[in-house]
Amino acid sequence: MKPLAVPSLANIASRLRLKQLRLLIALENHGSLHKAAEEIAISQPGATKVLREIEDILGMPLFERQPKGLVANDLGRCVTRYARLIYSDLEHLHAEVTALTQGHGGHLAVGVIMGAVPLLTRALTDLRHRQPHLSIEIVEGTSTSLLALIDEGRLDLAICRSGGSRRPEAYDCVPLESEPLAVVAACAHALARRNTLTLRDLAEASWVAYPVNTPMRFALERALADAGIEVPRYPIETASTFAALTLLQANAELVAVIPREVATFGEQFGLVARLPVAIPAIEEPYGVVTRAGAHLSPGAGLLAEALQQHLI
Repeated sequence: MKPLAVPSLANIASRLRLKQLRLLIALENHGSLHKAAEEIAISQPGATKVLREIEDILGMPLFERQPKGLVANDLGRCVTRYARLIYSDLEHLHAEVTALTQGHGGHLAVGVIMGAVPLLTRALTDLRHRQPHLSIEIVEGTSTSLLALIDEGRLDLAICRSGGSRRPEAYDCVPLESEPLAVVAACAHALARRNTLTLRDLAEASWVAYPVNTPMRFALERALADAGIEVPRYPIETASTFAALTLLQANAELVAVIPREVATFGEQFGLVARLPVAIPAIEEPYGVVTRAGAHLSPGAGLLAEALQQHLI
């Protein structure tokens, strides 16, 4: 079967209208042209015309008529998912413009890697005192995932690393600090009360590790290789601080390598025990990363200043 030709991005962008996106969302919600038309305040013949328009733009049908009503096919579900994203972004735009015109602080979306979470929380505490009406969204992830969100315009800035990107020139980065690491386990772990340990004592350990191809994972694998230990074949992988700490609590046989500042936080609340094992820090410091040449919003600029002020 010959694959269908997909229209160019320029063609779609020039012909697509918000009413069409709203209809797709309403159709998926109701499965009925009549109810969808009511929701967006047009006639049913008008809704039929709008659906035909968007199917004509894409060159293929998006819905199938079934006994229970109109049901989106695979393409329809895909297009509707992005219609929801576009409309959600417009809702955020409206909310932020409204907040700014009413003298409030607007919206700030910031990404952060695990090791920078404590620094970010200190900086945000200061920022909230200065801008109490600023709406703040925090997204935790790996540097790779956060850079992708910066590319899409979904983050104002990220506290991460840009050096591992295939396009480091696409970003501006203001270095903040290096990231010392620590090996931790639950307080009930068999080795938690040992005064001295080496990595060789962990040769048979079950690890919670950062995902592959991340600086944290490279640091762990390099340290194990230097100690003559085989890299763990079946670790539990997560980029989430909460998931890592929860896993250690749930299974006292697990060990993990996490940023030292996160380990210190966990020790303060009795969540983890730091094992006396030396492991090299990640070589590249993390920093405030933005799109190259991007103009920071007032809230993002204040956060960048606060991050510098709260370095330990």
